[in-house]
Amino acid sequence: MTRRRSVAAAITLVCTLTVLAAPGLAYADPQPPPAAATAQAGDRTAAAPEKSLEEVSKEVDALYRKAGAATDAYNLAKEQADKQSSLMVELAQDMVRGQTKIDLLKQQVGVEARAQYRDAGLPPEVRLMLSGDPSKFLEGATRLRAGQHAQHTLLSQLTTAQQDLKEYTRDANSQWQKLEANRARQAKSKKDIEKKLAAAKKLESGLQKKELAQLAELERQQAQKAQTAWLNSGILREIDNKAGPLGKKAVAFATKQIGKPYVWGAEGPKSYDCSGLTSQAWAAAGHPIPRTSQEQWKQLPHVAVRDMRPGDLIIYFSDATHVGMYIGGGMMVNAPRPGRDVTIGGAGSMPILGVVRPDA
Repeated sequence: MTRRRSVAAAITLVCTLTVLAAPGLAYADPQPPPAAATAQAGDRTAAAPEKSLEEVSKEVDALYRKAGAATDAYNLAKEQADKQSSLMVELAQDMVRGQTKIDLLKQQVGVEARAQYRDAGLPPEVRLMLSGDPSKFLEGATRLRAGQHAQHTLLSQLTTAQQDLKEYTRDANSQWQKLEANRARQAKSKKDIEKKLAAAKKLESGLQKKELAQLAELERQQAQKAQTAWLNSGILREIDNKAGPLGKKAVAFATKQIGKPYVWGAEGPKSYDCSGLTSQAWAAAGHPIPRTSQEQWKQLPHVAVRDMRPGDLIIYFSDATHVGMYIGGGMMVNAPRPGRDVTIGGAGSMPILGVVRPDA
């Protein structure tokens, strides 16, 4: 009996130890783990390896490009909102003029009504028939026709003025709805821009001063590599066109802004974004163009890269989110991105989507 109890106790102990050793079940260990085990655990839970400078550069560039796209959307919404605000002012003025016209016409209709009342309410035709003087009858008939025509014209003008006022009101409501929609898009784009810029700045803030300098140098080398490849294609042998009169003025304005900082949404005079610089340069030349790089690409005449001349705008990336101005010799002036100043760079330093000519 005693032996059977000993065997049962041994089996119970083995089962208990097996359960405790089973994977997936956690129990508190009253003893601290050995130093070697701690080191191994530390190795397993250590942070992921730091990103290389090239990886940081690509990530920062992608964030700034996305911020650039959002900036274009912001600028377009702002431009459209400004136009709609101006239209609403014009419509309000039209409505005031329309109401004034209606009030004046109503006064004239009232004068006619009071005149009929003074004549005992008799229609003009009856009064003519009651006249015993033929000459006066004929004279009165002529005046009657003129009066009827004037009255018909008066009522027609009043109807038209009332219809115009209704149309102005409908247009004003429509423009108000568009204005509110553009303001909402503008606010959304602004949040998107701020989010992307904050993410890019966070990445850059994690770099040491020396690394920031290396990052800038890496960007320069990448741009130089792209520019060299572009020049090696022999394209510059085909580009030998002189600027037009307006193009010269635009280039002169743009190059005077060199050294001023990039600020998203800015269009001078102290700072610019990429399309703010190009649109203001052409405005200074006396030839206003669309505000954003995407609208510049959509609306302005396209020319072949080999035919471009100083003053033409080079649109970059497949989504047309960046623009620079060609100044000759294979170079362009542009406002690159936040944290950079307006500068001269290689025309082929970024992927070219195409070229537009504002004064074509």
